[in-house]
Amino acid sequence: MQYRNFGKTDLRISETGFGAWAIGGPAMAGKTPIGWGEVNDGQSVEAINKALDLGVNFFDTADFYGLGHSEELLGRTLSGRKDLVIATKVGHRLTEQQEIRQDYSKAYILQACEASLRRLRRDSIDLYQLHAARMPDLENGECLEAMELLKQQGKIRYWGLSLNTFEPAPEADWLMERGLGHGFQVVLNVANQRGLPVIRRAGKNGFGIIARMPLQFGLLTGKFDKSTRFPDNDHRAFRLPPDLLADALDALEAAWPLCEKYGTDKTGLAMGFILSHPEVSTVIPGIKTAAQAVENTRAPVTLSPEDLDALWRLYKTRLEELVKRMR
Repeated sequence: MQYRNFGKTDLRISETGFGAWAIGGPAMAGKTPIGWGEVNDGQSVEAINKALDLGVNFFDTADFYGLGHSEELLGRTLSGRKDLVIATKVGHRLTEQQEIRQDYSKAYILQACEASLRRLRRDSIDLYQLHAARMPDLENGECLEAMELLKQQGKIRYWGLSLNTFEPAPEADWLMERGLGHGFQVVLNVANQRGLPVIRRAGKNGFGIIARMPLQFGLLTGKFDKSTRFPDNDHRAFRLPPDLLADALDALEAAWPLCEKYGTDKTGLAMGFILSHPEVSTVIPGIKTAAQAVENTRAPVTLSPEDLDALWRLYKTRLEELVKRMR
């Protein structure tokens, strides 16, 4: 395992981290699935411990993953480990009507941070992230006041913003112009490269970058075919319906000859693509089993600038519009 600096902070983190959305298990917002279907907590604990054995020291979760279960599981498994870097997020909650509500008020963030600290069994959160806050939330200022207050109180060490998946990112530029926060979480993978301009600007300005969704809901693993179907309690059931899945698989065929060139499989190429961008501090594949921990932490291949450019052209010509449909 190799390690990279998280922007200008003193955090030194594994270039492959542990994405902990999936281990949160099934969760519903009314009739809308917001989890990854059924998981086995015993297997999740094995996955966490295997990741530790392989040198992973960065774990990314959110209070909304499994409606708190992901944080609780990490808290039980990693309790007492002060050598690890834990990141979580705030800003999503369920109303009494079981509807998803985004809440970036100062009062809610302070309350939610206390709850996350209890679930994580920690005195301080290393990186606390606003979970997809938008421009009106930032301009309102309450969320910024909350983050700075929590930092002064020692309840968080650093804070950042997890950017919306598919929209442009004026929020990142707004924070960078004001020197606020310490990093961004951005979607980046072979199929979805929309965040690259933001990543490059953030890197130049000394902000850390967490690359999420490296395998685009599993689409880039090579494990899906046109007959793949997802259970109703898996969010991919509506993000990757059969017609869209088939179109995406067809478009991606042009990328896979690079696997032979670099002597790797589809997952290895997908991970290597991300880590070939020097601005990226860490990439966080979702990991549910010990086998996935092993698969996703292999030494990455490094793609040439020419091949990175070729994948960018594939994205712009074949994949960009398809990915917009994967909401």
